[in-house]
Amino acid sequence: MNGLARFGFTLVLCLLLLLTSCTSPSPQAVAPQITQSPQVVTTDPRVPAEIALLRNALAQAVPQNGTCSTVDKATWIAPAQAALVAAGMTIDRPQLLVVVDRNPGRQGLCLIVTRTDAAWQAIGGSKVSTGQAGRHGYYITPTGVFVHSDAILDYRALGTFNENHIRGLGLKGMRVWDFGWQQAEKGWTPDLQYGEIRLLIHATDPDYLERRLGRPASQGCVRIPATMNRFLDQYGVLDADYERAALTDARFAAIAPPDRQSTPLAGNMMVVIDSAAGT
Repeated sequence: MNGLARFGFTLVLCLLLLLTSCTSPSPQAVAPQITQSPQVVTTDPRVPAEIALLRNALAQAVPQNGTCSTVDKATWIAPAQAALVAAGMTIDRPQLLVVVDRNPGRQGLCLIVTRTDAAWQAIGGSKVSTGQAGRHGYYITPTGVFVHSDAILDYRALGTFNENHIRGLGLKGMRVWDFGWQQAEKGWTPDLQYGEIRLLIHATDPDYLERRLGRPASQGCVRIPATMNRFLDQYGVLDADYERAALTDARFAAIAPPDRQSTPLAGNMMVVIDSAAGT
């Protein structure tokens, strides 16, 4: 897809975003099915080209991206679909979904292109670290659907060291995606006790902690490698709401990197599943 065509495609979907959003139903409503979006979006021939572009870009940007198979629907796609339906979310256009599996034996992230039909596709992923059990002050990353909303402004890592000489959010300039306050299980208590955590996606210390990705290690947030951090940031994978807000609010425009290549398939949701628990 050439630059002009991609810009036109992005503009069409950005305008569509002004008219549509993912919402929860009223208390009286039943959980909706995944519904059809306007025909111009559902059948747009540029969608497969954009998927191919993102898949190739991800393979180059995140070489160790083999945590999810492009054909393994049962492992990633089916649980993600079930989580969206349980949360009452509606997919009304092709868009990217960030799916994280907190299963201690998996600890992975998978990027999925959702569709208004059944033709969902995984494009690749990376290792992650989610909340660690058995350590005081460490929470278990909650499961469910979490919306990256323009009600909260993201920020970037300062790259400073803490008292243990660890850069907890990674190198200076790494993006931190903020999903707000969420209830999470206290991983150090013998029974089910809950507290609030600020749920984030962020990079981690490149010298000491990134090598440990693939096992539970965080205080409840989702740690990702710097390469995946840059990819999500570069292509605006989670920034559908931010793209809309940036049209009228310079703060959101300022979050974007100078060389941003915003994808027209940008979404705004992270789904956390637990394949060990069957959710």
